[in-house]
Amino acid sequence: MEERTNVMKTPKISDAVIRRLPIYLRYLNSLRNMQVRTVSSQQLGEALDLNPAQIRKDLAHFGEFGRKGIGYEVEYLIQKIKSILKLDQQVNVVLIGAGHLGHAISNYNAYLKDNMRIVSILDTDPAKIGKVTAGIEICELASLPQVVKEKNIRVGIIAVPAAAAQSVADALTHAGISAILNFAPINIRVPDGVRVHDADVTMELHSLAYYL
Repeated sequence: MEERTNVMKTPKISDAVIRRLPIYLRYLNSLRNMQVRTVSSQQLGEALDLNPAQIRKDLAHFGEFGRKGIGYEVEYLIQKIKSILKLDQQVNVVLIGAGHLGHAISNYNAYLKDNMRIVSILDTDPAKIGKVTAGIEICELASLPQVVKEKNIRVGIIAVPAAAAQSVADALTHAGISAILNFAPINIRVPDGVRVHDADVTMELHSLAYYL
């Protein structure tokens, strides 16, 4: 997974720290499901194969969440990380592209337990418009500005062929979207202030092959 941005980041907190927070959150959720109430950085480190000091440093960027001799209260830390990641509020997502990949992504909604959800699916194929996938009706891409405004959409997912990805990215940014997850195998250009994360499966497999 590659990530790019055209906006200056706060020097104090690196991308690597932000990328580790969802890892902590996923494990903490599993602890909560097992009714575990507290966890130490040492236990987190052993479970996640990370340095406990790194975990403490990551969390300390955002406040003092642990107690000496006790560690972290699982429920409290879950809520704090959700707040940091803005998952304590509804984050609506628009998916562009209702092909095979788009269908797979939209079905992922059923597995999401936090407040980030795909609420709209758009496409340009007349044969797909009006059909329903994952409980969401597919609408015309031309309706994007209206959909973004009416549904308070903040994140866009691009799941279209490479040839169409840049025009879709342009449409998203013009509609006011400032965070994009790009599944198209192409580097898209976006204005300053727009964050792009690239999810290129082929690229990841190619790099993985090096370690065989």
